[in-house]
Amino acid sequence: MAQFELLDVALASDGWGTRTVSLDTRGGKPVALPEGAVISVAFTFQVKGGVDGLTLEETRRYGGQVIGTTRTALGGFRTGGPYELRLPPERMPVARANCGTYEVTGRFIAPDGHELARESHRFRIVPPPPPAAPSRRRSGTAGLTVAATRASDGPAVPTPGTVPTTT
Repeated sequence: MAQFELLDVALASDGWGTRTVSLDTRGGKPVALPEGAVISVAFTFQVKGGVDGLTLEETRRYGGQVIGTTRTALGGFRTGGPYELRLPPERMPVARANCGTYEVTGRFIAPDGHELARESHRFRIVPPPPPAAPSRRRSGTAGLTVAATRASDGPAVPTPGTVPTTT
């Protein structure tokens, strides 16, 4: 019987690089992911005894209901490692109705159906951050310095070609 040890789980995205996800998820906060982000999951593991026909079964729950289960054939692995596998990228749900907390459970299964490892994580799909505010710089004023003046000192806007000074 093969022995399987999961060493690391990471989330990768072109937008924000790679984030390692804690393997100890008891009582932890869900990982926040922006809606519509394209995410790839990477696993690092070791195998003792070798396994031919390793499968990953992934079950997703939302609101306590199973919304999908997928099985991915990972292949055969000799004794040793660490091995790193990166799953194909996947787009996170989009729209307010899909925002919320999802629970994902991954099970690594031997060809005989024996569960070698199980890992569960919670993810919270959040709206993307608002776009950055546009710059308030006016065009045509580059290089022109405007000094602040008191109301009694006269207008704060200089006459073209001059720079006001305060005394």
